[in-house]
Amino acid sequence: MNTRELQDKIIALKKEKGMCILAHAYQSHDIWEVADFVGDSFALSQYAASVPQDTVIMCGVRFMAETVKVLSPQKRSILANPLAGCPMAEQIDQKMITWLKDKYPKHTIVAYINTTSSLKTAVDVCVTSSSAVRIINNIQNDKILFVPDKNLGEWVAQQCPDKEFVFFRGGCPTHMRIRKRDVEAARKDHPNAKLLVHPECLGEVTDLADFAGSTTEIMAYAKDSSEKEFIIGTESSIVQHLQFECPDKQFYLLSRECVCHNMKMTTLADVYQCLLGRSGEEINLTDDVIKGAKKSIERMIELGR
Repeated sequence: MNTRELQDKIIALKKEKGMCILAHAYQSHDIWEVADFVGDSFALSQYAASVPQDTVIMCGVRFMAETVKVLSPQKRSILANPLAGCPMAEQIDQKMITWLKDKYPKHTIVAYINTTSSLKTAVDVCVTSSSAVRIINNIQNDKILFVPDKNLGEWVAQQCPDKEFVFFRGGCPTHMRIRKRDVEAARKDHPNAKLLVHPECLGEVTDLADFAGSTTEIMAYAKDSSEKEFIIGTESSIVQHLQFECPDKQFYLLSRECVCHNMKMTTLADVYQCLLGRSGEEINLTDDVIKGAKKSIERMIELGR
């Protein structure tokens, strides 16, 4: 089969079996084209909760499939490729959070949503890259312990000067590989291009950007802008998607290091095999984990309004 034939089979199968396909923005475009919804990690889980289908296939990484299960425990959440994890989500566990709580008892613990559901049970509130500033400004406590992404945390701290921050020294390996020298080289090659980066990048990169924001915000900026050239400082698939959506504009990858190998694991064939019941992993969480993780997510929704 070629790509189009496989996509047609997937579309027919998902309708026949009553399954919903979700794709994170970092998935390849051939997967985007068969998905019912494409978005960031939290938007995907919110969409899953709203659809009538009782089985959801997540084309993303493990913590995203877990979040779907937390918000929709009555549904089956299937991770399309069981090997697809998130290195940042695995950098910190409950034992470390317990130690941090003892060390910083007066701090509100804020966790990036890119964490395991188990970790979410031990924190006060979750945030996304697009909602972090608003949520932290709405927290009454002026002492914030931000985990696990130090780069995102420092970027948020710049916009929340009334808060006192402590950071866990974690982060996204993909975004952390991007350096100031990459910005300098890209600017030299494309002097008329706007630089759009994700705040998971190092400060030496975000400080030089024309815009820093979530993946969804980066794409919206590029599509809405009257500018015609953009350097993209996040996962490489975003360049491909923008090339499809804005064929009249030019998009350049900031660095050849902008590749998330975990996101690249999921293939169109994986999705097909999941629909046939031959592949994928159903996510199962205990009632205690679901209840505890949901509490920090609900707090995020409350403070993010």
